[in-house]
Amino acid sequence: MLSKKKNTSKLDAENRELYEYARKRTLQKKRLFQHFVVFLIGAVFLIVLNVVIGYQEQFQPLGYNWFVWAVLLWALIFLVHFFNVFVIHTFMGKKWQDRQMELLVKKQKEKIAEMQGKVEKDYPLNEAKETRNNRTDPETPRKPYNT
Repeated sequence: MLSKKKNTSKLDAENRELYEYARKRTLQKKRLFQHFVVFLIGAVFLIVLNVVIGYQEQFQPLGYNWFVWAVLLWALIFLVHFFNVFVIHTFMGKKWQDRQMELLVKKQKEKIAEMQGKVEKDYPLNEAKETRNNRTDPETPRKPYNT
């Protein structure tokens, strides 16, 4: 009555794991959307900087204004981020990770069993242990010599 033990069952651990997975996944999506907003604001800023203010108007690598290349590079980085969150994570998500962990554990167990068999073959244990005469069993002590 004084101390109640909390039930830390497998179900609680699974719920906690599911919660952590959902929290991490939500954080990934949140960061992607933040990246998108920053990308839009940054692209507009670069366009305004070049077109309206006229910063480095004459700098045109490969015939295009410099802000076009900056926005395209940033768009490529955003697409990689998007691809990572929505496409790669679908194929290499939680289920894939768990399956890979199970395969690795299985391989390690097989390797340990193989090594253990090799050790037992090379260094067998003697089943018949030698008993020493100078040791006594506590249940049946030796009789003294002078009786």
